[in-house]
Amino acid sequence: MTKITIQHLTFGFAGTAPLFEHVDLNLDTMWKLGLVGRNGRGKTTLLQLLLHHYPYQGTIINPLISQYFPAAVTDPRQTTIDLLQRLTATETWQLERELRQLSLNPAQWQRPFNTLSGGEQTKALLASLFADDNTYPLIDEPTNHLDRASRQAVATYLQQQRHGFIVVSHDRYFLNQITDHTLAIEQKQVVLYQGNFATYEAQKSRQDAFEEEQDARLKKEAARLKSVATDRAAWAQASENDKHGNPHVKNSGKQANKNNSKLVAKMMRRAKSAERRRDRQLAATEGLRQNIEHIAPLTLTPLATHYPVLLHVQDLTLQYPGGQPLFHPLSFELKPGERLALLGPNGSGKSSLLAYLTGHFSGTHTGSVDHPQLKVSTLKQQTTLTGTLADLATDQQLNLNALLNTLKKLGLPRDVFHTPIEQLSMGQQRKVALAQSLITPAQLFIWDEPLNYLDVFNQDQLLTLIQQTHPTLLVIEHDQHFIDQIATKQVTLTPFS
Repeated sequence: MTKITIQHLTFGFAGTAPLFEHVDLNLDTMWKLGLVGRNGRGKTTLLQLLLHHYPYQGTIINPLISQYFPAAVTDPRQTTIDLLQRLTATETWQLERELRQLSLNPAQWQRPFNTLSGGEQTKALLASLFADDNTYPLIDEPTNHLDRASRQAVATYLQQQRHGFIVVSHDRYFLNQITDHTLAIEQKQVVLYQGNFATYEAQKSRQDAFEEEQDARLKKEAARLKSVATDRAAWAQASENDKHGNPHVKNSGKQANKNNSKLVAKMMRRAKSAERRRDRQLAATEGLRQNIEHIAPLTLTPLATHYPVLLHVQDLTLQYPGGQPLFHPLSFELKPGERLALLGPNGSGKSSLLAYLTGHFSGTHTGSVDHPQLKVSTLKQQTTLTGTLADLATDQQLNLNALLNTLKKLGLPRDVFHTPIEQLSMGQQRKVALAQSLITPAQLFIWDEPLNYLDVFNQDQLLTLIQQTHPTLLVIEHDQHFIDQIATKQVTLTPFS
């Protein structure tokens, strides 16, 4: 039995609070371990520490050769098969076997990597990871950009693995299928659970409820003891005042007697005792509720419009130079207040359609698209923001306070507000891009895979926000539960071939 041993691990990036302090763990490498936690808690950082990519305090003993997903791509202009062969030391036939298992065909292997859809790129990089049986996989967000069929294909593949792995994901359904242990990075602790994400959620919910109850009970008792102490001290002080009387009025005081003095002293001691008991009760609450997540509701500003139809698409097809149409002719309408979900497998042209609608498509089209002049707020599939949050607010003419307030609600720590966006975790970068769209008043919101990299708390926040504000929304998302909850209509793109 091979174990990864972590002893007294302490690590933090310069200028920020420590991510880990004195962490001790023993991880069996045969476990199919889900690594979970909110964005920015250090999930990706922990994987990098297992690879010894950062200096740290403490001890990490990882006896296995580990491989990180997604691998860094230095030249995306290469053909996909050439790029993957440079990423892995396995035989070509092994790589091709994995590509086929993940439903990538030979024609896609020969395309430049940067022309593949986000989902196709993810599957290609997964193939290079799975092709090598001699490494221990450290898998970071493998379901991003994957359509439902591809997510299930990856889940099935991981279920069939005879050796273990560590996987980071915010996809609850995916984790429940593939993991048998869960490592949760919480606000003040790192906790190991035996079981999948559902087991973790149930146990965490019970622990949070217990701590809430304990906190309320202790604070209630502390309030009672404070009242008792105040009453007793007041009685003792009043008795003392009666004994001495008013120094300005002759013969106003009561004659002191021994028994009364003893009673006053006794009441003062009881008041002090009640205060000490109250302090102990309050001290007992300090360790409670530290790992409970407090989620604030988000806000959105949909603008009204008098136009009866905001988008009319008729027999639209798109194609890149020298290629065939991406999808069969497409027709739909979008009216105010509707939330239209664009569905289809990876590579069917969904993101290309959004690029065309926002004026960023480099190919050609047939058919027609009619729309009035609209204020549009977009969220792209890939986050490419750079500079500080203040720079972003200035460049995009955003209200900086509104941006920071929204990011705080999304769980971005204050201590990274001055960190360059490109140095944040992928989940934190995604929050910045989402916050930018949320605070931009618009008549139409166009979002490409908004749940990518977001933790489960943010996913629930976004779902609730859309249900409450009813924006006009054109969205691509592969999370079927999310689509079922927010979409008023669905349109499926059918690939041309």
